[in-house]
Amino acid sequence: MSLAPRLDLRQSQSLVMTPQLQQAIRLLALSNLEVEGFIAEEIDKNPLLDAGGGDDDGGAFETPDAPVAGDPAGSDELLATGAAGGETLDVDPGDTFHHDCASDGVGSLDGSLGMAGTGAGGFDELPDLDSFACDDISLTDHLLQQAGTVVAGADLFIASAIIDQIDDCGYLSGSLLDIAGRLGVPLVRVETVLAVVQTFDPGGVGARSLAECLMIQAKEADRYDPCMARLIDNLDLVARGALPQLRRICDVDDEDLADMIRELRGYDPKPGCRFGGERTQSVVPDLFIAPRGAGWAVEINGATLPRVLVNRGYYAELAACGTKSSKAWLSDCLASANWLVKALDQRQRTILKVATEIVKQQEAFFRHGVAHLRPLTLAKVAEAIEMHESTVSRVTSNKYLSCPRGLFELKYFFTSAIQSADGGEAVSALAVKDAIRTLIAAEDPKKILSDDTLVDLLNARGFDIARRTVAKYREALGIGSSVQRRRQKALAGA
Repeated sequence: MSLAPRLDLRQSQSLVMTPQLQQAIRLLALSNLEVEGFIAEEIDKNPLLDAGGGDDDGGAFETPDAPVAGDPAGSDELLATGAAGGETLDVDPGDTFHHDCASDGVGSLDGSLGMAGTGAGGFDELPDLDSFACDDISLTDHLLQQAGTVVAGADLFIASAIIDQIDDCGYLSGSLLDIAGRLGVPLVRVETVLAVVQTFDPGGVGARSLAECLMIQAKEADRYDPCMARLIDNLDLVARGALPQLRRICDVDDEDLADMIRELRGYDPKPGCRFGGERTQSVVPDLFIAPRGAGWAVEINGATLPRVLVNRGYYAELAACGTKSSKAWLSDCLASANWLVKALDQRQRTILKVATEIVKQQEAFFRHGVAHLRPLTLAKVAEAIEMHESTVSRVTSNKYLSCPRGLFELKYFFTSAIQSADGGEAVSALAVKDAIRTLIAAEDPKKILSDDTLVDLLNARGFDIARRTVAKYREALGIGSSVQRRRQKALAGA
């Protein structure tokens, strides 16, 4: 065997991730609003792309002299041959590439809810209520306005430094000693100005602890007597519901202690949270689900998807008088524009295909509620629609659907399975959580349900579940243990 170096020629075939294919894969993971921003950037870069005006079939992507979004040949051709070297959009860049999808038909539901020309996916045009919301003043601005009317001179400068150290919950997060050292003033003067700041609205602002926050509010309500002071000094006992100990410490009877606890419960532990909150952004659904006869109709929210057009007339005008280099550049722009239109068309069809299968698998949920949610995995949906699991994962990321039961993320419908106690069909973990929440909400305050009791009740309902699983689901729901709930109900009834 010769070990000398030599040159050989070998011929092989392989799939290559072209920039166009990478772009199409990224589009699957974007929400409709993110796609809208992406399209705007592409229109700025490509002179042959135009944003179509709003019309009855908004959300379609079309190009003159090319298949439109409603023509199945457009996506079928894209899947079969591709626009750049025969690639398919249904690939996993981290694995060996597979041709997972033989066709891209949407199925029995065509995505049309018969809502053409009705604005946001089938609802009548209504005024944007968010536009009427005024910007809330921040907590810092609110406190600075009050400081400007109460203190002046150097004290105003100290008050501003203190206010800068107050967090969003209204607590003083910085050290008074650090503030005094930074400003070069005595600590006692900073403490004096802090006492003034603590009289500002909202009550309790500027406190350094929860106890001090409640103390300030009790003083403002003229309820800070020695008994209330001892109660506030023992908030740990209040949290544990140790009523006998609190009665002895505060030296009051049951009626007075109950009245003090009710007063304490009426105070705000985070007074700053009512100010400075960021404006809430509404979630815009990407899909609409509506009952239609004996089945369901699925439609993409076309209100958030602008039409994209390829201006072939402009291309012909520029190509007629351009140089060789400019014509080559125009050809690249035209190819890029055509690919983008086809990729957007394919994205719509893939999303509709996945959503239709989800509705098919979870029809009981849409008709009867969360108790009938079935366990579902990405692999099961991928197998049903003959696509790669990674494609289904991208399609269900950052996307929401609106149905008669509310607004849900697509990932919500994928849950683990809990075996049935009677050997029947497995149930969804979300259905078990809903059952736990219902049982605890209906429990008798004098007979709190332990985790073992919950296990027995769930087994009676057909859920084969262990005690540690009940505890895990209960904690995930933010529900305390039986001991914690007993103390909370004792305080509530105090």
